[in-house]
Amino acid sequence: MARTPAQPTPGRYDIDTGVAELSADTISGGWLLTINGAHSSHIHPDDPTALDFEYLRQMAAVIDERHTSSERLRVLHLGGAACALARHLDHRYPGARQVAVEIDAELARLVREWFDLPRAPKLRIRVGDAREVVTSLQPGTRDVIVRDAFAGDRTPRHLTTREFTTAVHDVLAPGGLYLANCGDSRDLAGARADAATIGSVFEHLMLIADAAMFKGRRTGNIVIVGSDAPLEPSAALVRTLLADPLPAQIMSGQRARDFARGPALTDDDA
Repeated sequence: MARTPAQPTPGRYDIDTGVAELSADTISGGWLLTINGAHSSHIHPDDPTALDFEYLRQMAAVIDERHTSSERLRVLHLGGAACALARHLDHRYPGARQVAVEIDAELARLVREWFDLPRAPKLRIRVGDAREVVTSLQPGTRDVIVRDAFAGDRTPRHLTTREFTTAVHDVLAPGGLYLANCGDSRDLAGARADAATIGSVFEHLMLIADAAMFKGRRTGNIVIVGSDAPLEPSAALVRTLLADPLPAQIMSGQRARDFARGPALTDDDA
């Protein structure tokens, strides 16, 4: 018998890493999860396909570009929160096996209580540090790795270095996808360094964001994609991203390399 989750209750909750706030979204529906003041996840309980955050829609489109719904994807999420993307992929790829790594044990417990998340073995939530988990895994055992871990509004530094990215590369199967959500300010210094680091490990590099973000006109998110398989976007992917409520552009090939100027980050920099 399917498990019925408890009805979420709006409010502030003490968690291991600070304070989580759950609130009903009166505009688009569903629930918004905020952690220490930063928007972290958005869940539509009755519609797992709905992704309110544009960078998650961009990631989902890239995965769809590479994989068919009949594939039994092996996905590792570094950063769990409310597992919105994992829930979406479970619906899109019924045979998928996913692990979400969440550093906050109390948050992991709460989201399991609040939301109808897929159960193991379809989705396991593993409590721990993302880097420690990655380095413990067997080589070539994941098709997709998603980095969406934040401390405040930035990715923890130890998850942005060449050494960490090399460990991610080793865990991926040949030609696998690494998708990293990079939050940055208008100067784009963090995104350029992040892209340079990922590009130093993977043969191919692709970047996705809206035009204003690429031009340094706003603070926001850039999706950085690395793979040893070609990442030239199809016309269908371009159309999907342009048709989004927040239309996005793609940089690939030499344009992506030109954006990713500067040295790769190392553990000595972190």
